[in-house]
Amino acid sequence: MTTPTRVSSRPQRGEGQWALGYREPLNPNERMKKDSDGLDVRQRILDIYSKGGFDSIDPGDLRGRMRWMGLYTQRAQGIPGGKTAVLEPEELEDSYFMMRARIDGGQLTSDALRVIGGISTDFGRDVADVTDRQNVQYHWIRIEDVPEIWRRLESVGLSTMEACGDVPRVMLGCPLAGILEDEVLDATDVIAETVAKYVGSPEFSNLPRKWKTSMSGCVDHCTEPEIDDVSFVGVRNADGEAGYDLWVGGGLSTNPKFAQRIGVFVRPDQVTDVWAACTAVFRDYGYRRQRNRARIKFLMADWGPEKFRQVLQDEYLHVQLPDGPAPAPAKHDQRDHVGVSRQKDGANAVGFALRTGRISGSLLTTIADLADEYGQGRIRTTTQQKLVILDVPDEKVEALVAALAEHDLQVRPSAFRRGTMACTGLEFCKLAIVETKQHAQDLYAELEKRLPDFDTPIGINVNGCPNSCARFQTADIGFKGSMVRDAAGEMVEGFQVHLGGHLGVEATFGRKFRGHKVTKAETADYCERVLRGFLERRTPGESFAHYVSRADEDWLL
Repeated sequence: MTTPTRVSSRPQRGEGQWALGYREPLNPNERMKKDSDGLDVRQRILDIYSKGGFDSIDPGDLRGRMRWMGLYTQRAQGIPGGKTAVLEPEELEDSYFMMRARIDGGQLTSDALRVIGGISTDFGRDVADVTDRQNVQYHWIRIEDVPEIWRRLESVGLSTMEACGDVPRVMLGCPLAGILEDEVLDATDVIAETVAKYVGSPEFSNLPRKWKTSMSGCVDHCTEPEIDDVSFVGVRNADGEAGYDLWVGGGLSTNPKFAQRIGVFVRPDQVTDVWAACTAVFRDYGYRRQRNRARIKFLMADWGPEKFRQVLQDEYLHVQLPDGPAPAPAKHDQRDHVGVSRQKDGANAVGFALRTGRISGSLLTTIADLADEYGQGRIRTTTQQKLVILDVPDEKVEALVAALAEHDLQVRPSAFRRGTMACTGLEFCKLAIVETKQHAQDLYAELEKRLPDFDTPIGINVNGCPNSCARFQTADIGFKGSMVRDAAGEMVEGFQVHLGGHLGVEATFGRKFRGHKVTKAETADYCERVLRGFLERRTPGESFAHYVSRADEDWLL
């Protein structure tokens, strides 16, 4: 006797893809967005919360929709990293906010930078972070001050609109777009058009997760298109026409994947429509049932570029895009535009390293003044936590270099200062397990002392948790924050080590070695040991990433 097959009357959940009719059941984040669009929280902040104070904020807005306006509650002071996964959100959070101002394309005027600096000084305890996505973040922001902060930002064409949340985040662009002679093309206008048309639009205010975009014609691929959700990469077709190669599905965090080429050639006048179509594919076909699978990289892993192209063209664009060539490899391994670069108009762009992105509002204001004094008031942020002052004439370059150095802003930094990045870390982030900003600064300073003649570009990325806000998987040496046991058996702050991450030709994520971990106190010793081994064993011209790929495991532990 065979058992009859049971047929359930319950609807199949699938992956929660809207286009296939799966809108129920909803996880808490999807329910929150269905109950009220994230964009609607702006008016409640203005009318209710800024007047009633922190305790007046609805929990669904506080831990959900306020992100659509660039606001996260920051970590309460004094909570150790070992408590991060133990405490509830309301136990971890302070009554202050991290606020993110989006700077699309990294483009700023001196007036805008003064406003950014003044907000930090007046409302954020004079603390600011230049991020690795060209934004500026504040801390210690009170909800009562948000309307005035918005007023100031909007007076210079900036906002916090959709700086966080399940929306199109800041759109990355080359900081030297339109400046350098050798760029494939200038993406400034296509970024501006796309931002103007779609940022803040209800059409894309409810995506499955965050949506990270880059558009650039930079020959160095400085926006790191390999790890963005959707990227438009400058390329010339067989006829010599400049346009874009479309890449989709990059992302890091706990399941890193590189973007895949879709294989089409996109003309500049098509970019905004193609971007909107890609975003709509993600909105409608993205996986919404499980939050940890709601990024486009998971859909791309299942579909592949051929199916994505078919759906994009047939269901959304209703036009066939021509096949296109792959772009040339990145011209330089270092993508930060640090140093002095010749502009096509004969002036110079002067890029300089901060202290792992951490800066004061007062110093941002000083930089705005220097941009006026030595240039024409144009400043750019980079995807490596750096800044660039444009339009500096030859005769003023060295004077500007010296003026910046007076504030420990280095145009010609050591390899360690130049290559070290860090996320927000335990100081302010509710997800972090270890402190990062100060530790990363101490680390590069110590390595400068121990290896003063180190002559090879080296990326050292320090992350406070597995979410990879500072991209530990793509660094030469990536540190992922965790709690580890020290020699005495005590649980202390430390890091899992990833080695040999690399973008560009033969891109690869960093290697892990049997879960190799170091305590926070051991990081300088570990870096010194591994880097001395590299100096002893490298072949002429060999990069650290290539060395790691062939190294014996014992050399790297």
